[in-house]
Amino acid sequence: MGMDAIILAIIIGTLAAIVYSLRILVMLERRIAKIDINLERIVMSIATEEKKIEAEELKIEKMLKGIKKKK
Repeated sequence: MGMDAIILAIIIGTLAAIVYSLRILVMLERRIAKIDINLERIVMSIATEEKKIEAEELKIEKMLKGIKKKK
């Protein structure tokens, strides 16, 4: 009976380790998903700002072309 108890304890310990590892993997996956969402938000805000800058550049270029034509 002693050997059976040891084998059973090893099996239960191994299963507990597997469950714990899966729990950690799920937590890491959730963190990575949150990081991905935050990166996407940052990229979208940068793209919005870049569009504003490009529109401002076009406005300035048009103004400068108008000034050059008058001279």
